[in-house]
Amino acid sequence: MRFFKRVSKFLQEVRSELKKVSWPTRREFGVFTSIVLSAVIVIGIFFWIMDSIFIAVLQLVIG
Repeated sequence: MRFFKRVSKFLQEVRSELKKVSWPTRREFGVFTSIVLSAVIVIGIFFWIMDSIFIAVLQLVIG
Protein backbone atom coordinates (compact mmCIF):
# COMPACT_ATOMS: atom_id res chain seq x y z
CA MET A 1 0.00 0.00 0.00
CA ARG A 2 2.82 2.36 0.79
CA PHE A 3 4.13 1.97 -2.76
CA PHE A 4 0.81 3.17 -4.24
CA LYS A 5 0.72 6.18 -1.93
CA ARG A 6 4.22 7.16 -3.03
CA VAL A 7 3.29 6.75 -6.69
CA SER A 8 0.13 8.80 -6.17
CA LYS A 9 2.05 11.57 -4.41
CA PHE A 10 4.66 11.56 -7.17
CA LEU A 11 2.00 11.92 -9.88
CA GLN A 12 0.32 14.76 -7.98
CA GLU A 13 3.65 16.57 -7.73
CA VAL A 14 4.31 16.02 -11.43
CA ARG A 15 0.92 17.50 -12.27
CA SER A 16 1.61 20.46 -9.99
CA GLU A 17 4.97 21.12 -11.66
CA LEU A 18 3.51 20.82 -15.15
CA LYS A 19 1.04 23.59 -14.29
CA LYS A 20 4.03 25.88 -13.63
CA VAL A 21 5.55 25.28 -17.06
CA SER A 22 5.41 28.14 -19.54
CA TRP A 23 4.10 26.30 -22.60
CA PRO A 24 4.77 27.82 -26.04
CA THR A 25 1.94 29.18 -28.12
CA ARG A 26 0.99 27.47 -31.36
CA ARG A 27 2.91 30.11 -33.33
CA GLU A 28 6.02 29.77 -31.16
CA PHE A 29 5.84 26.00 -31.49
CA GLY A 30 5.76 26.32 -35.28
CA VAL A 31 8.67 28.76 -35.34
CA PHE A 32 10.81 26.65 -33.00
CA THR A 33 10.03 23.48 -34.94
CA SER A 34 10.94 25.09 -38.27
CA ILE A 35 14.22 26.41 -36.80
CA VAL A 36 15.17 22.95 -35.54
CA LEU A 37 14.24 21.24 -38.81
CA SER A 38 16.15 23.85 -40.83
CA ALA A 39 19.23 23.41 -38.65
CA VAL A 40 19.05 19.62 -38.99
CA ILE A 41 18.75 19.88 -42.78
CA VAL A 42 21.64 22.37 -43.08
CA ILE A 43 23.91 20.30 -40.84
CA GLY A 44 22.93 17.12 -42.70
CA ILE A 45 23.77 18.70 -46.06
CA PHE A 46 27.10 19.97 -44.65
CA PHE A 47 28.09 16.49 -43.47
CA TRP A 48 26.94 14.94 -46.76
CA ILE A 49 29.15 17.36 -48.71
CA MET A 50 32.12 16.77 -46.39
CA ASP A 51 31.63 12.99 -46.65
CA SER A 52 31.53 13.20 -50.45
CA ILE A 53 34.74 15.25 -50.46
CA PHE A 54 36.52 12.81 -48.14
CA ILE A 55 35.39 9.84 -50.24
CA ALA A 56 36.67 11.52 -53.42
CA VAL A 57 40.02 12.33 -51.84
CA LEU A 58 40.33 8.82 -50.42
CA GLN A 59 39.60 7.31 -53.83
CA LEU A 60 42.34 9.47 -55.35
CA VAL A 61 44.81 8.38 -52.69
CA ILE A 62 43.93 4.68 -52.88
CA GLY A 63 43.43 4.19 -56.49
